[in-house]
Parts: sequence; C-alpha cells; structure tokens
Amino acid sequence: MKPVVPEPVSLNMVQFLAWVADRPRDYREAMEAWRSTCPRLSTWEDAIIEGLVKVNGDGVRSVTLTSRGRAVLDHALATAG
Repeated sequence: MKPVVPEPVSLNMVQFLAWVADRPRDYREAMEAWRSTCPRLSTWEDAIIEGLVKVNGDGVRSVTLTSRGRAVLDHALATAG
C-alpha cells in the first residue's frame, strides 16, 4: 500500500499550523490572531474545515493540531528545505 502524502498547503496555512504547534494556544487568542473576513485569507476556517486543528474543552478552550494537522505541518517543513 502506498503511503498517503498530504496535499500541499499554502504558506499561510503552514505558518498557522506552526503557530498553533509552537505553544499552547487558547481559542480567543487564535481567533484574535487568525480570524479574517477576507475570503482569500480564510486560514482559520480552512484549518477547521480540513480537520487540521481542533478546539478542545469547556471554559478556557484550547486550540491544538489534529494528527492530520501535525502530518501536514511535518510534511510541509520536510519538503521546504
């Protein structure tokens, strides 16, 4: 069976995934930093729809990479150099 290689993602998405992976982030912080009303810059929305990040918990909700998000980020970083 051939290994599944994640589809290429935009540089903006790679930056977002790296930002989430860098340290614990809460939902409010992520929304303030990455929400956009511009349809060309829908990084936050695209990451949620594509299953790259998830929002966890109640109260102070955290934002983390999913296993798919980690694979996409790792692939992007490995092929960037």
